Amino acid sequence: MVQKNDINMQLIANKKIFITGGAGYVGSALLHKIMAQCFDCQITVYDSLLFNNGNTLFPFIGHPSELYNGNTFKFIKGDIRNPKLLGEAIKGHDVVIHLAALVGYPLCREKGQTESTSVNVLGTNNIIALMSPDQYLLYGSTGSNYGEVIGVCTEETPLNPLSIYGETKTSAERLVMDRPNSTAFRFATAFGVSPRLRLDLLINDLTYQVYTQKYANIFEPHFLRTFIHIKDMAEVFLFAINNFDKMKNNVYNVGSDSMNFSKKEICEIIRTEMPFHVDFNYSGLGEDPDKRNYKVSYKKISSLGYITHTTIQEGIKELIKSFSMVKISSPYHNNGF
Repeated sequence: MVQKNDINMQLIANKKIFITGGAGYVGSALLHKIMAQCFDCQITVYDSLLFNNGNTLFPFIGHPSELYNGNTFKFIKGDIRNPKLLGEAIKGHDVVIHLAALVGYPLCREKGQTESTSVNVLGTNNIIALMSPDQYLLYGSTGSNYGEVIGVCTEETPLNPLSIYGETKTSAERLVMDRPNSTAFRFATAFGVSPRLRLDLLINDLTYQVYTQKYANIFEPHFLRTFIHIKDMAEVFLFAINNFDKMKNNVYNVGSDSMNFSKKEICEIIRTEMPFHVDFNYSGLGEDPDKRNYKVSYKKISSLGYITHTTIQEGIKELIKSFSMVKISSPYHNNGF
């Protein structure tokens, strides 16, 4: 239920919300937030289940709506590149939250330029073309759009993507922001436990490596990164729905000014949270293709009242606990954002 002392949590009622990629890492965490914090809403998840991740939706199948504040749930298995199915599914919704994508440099490299463009750019274009003008579009973008930057990134910093992932997400973001009634979020690097767990993210990856083998190799340890917990990522979409008039037609960096750290600093935090001795090898072998080495300003969104809550220490503790509970057979399979 809604906690009155949480500035981000506000009542959302009687909305029809459509989520692409709703079974993914962010989407599944968002779905739990919506079911807990919204009232009498109709929620539709549209997902291709590329990695057979439909189990993230199991808690909501067959349960009466009164268990979830009167919210109802519907799932449609579909690809955002299928305009006929997508067009029928998206009709009548008040809000469209677009998360479906091939996410991250490794996955986009594996799938290639053509496939990555098809999903991330052409799929986004389909959504925009099929929406009515009065529907509110919320888009999950990324800080990878900035590329290599010297200094502090603000929303006015020129975009200079360096990887297939950054290029396709930048192109999609521009399509979104050319459409009225749209908002895009350039997220910090995500971390934390979600029903659809991803371990190709820096903090999740390092924590998993250290937990399973008691050491990890680190390249570019001096590189500065900025982070956001998965629950805070999910929260910003509800915050935007409640602040539509203030936030529409704008791009926002989403994260916290207090969570800019070097990779080496992250390693030391992980070290303090582990129940055993660990080693880090700062080898210098490797490089980040997106050249993320900068601080990010979150003044624009924090000025509206949005704040993050979960610290890196808290997120690492959650990860360690989750690793003690489950056996992960394919840790680096990635899914939509």
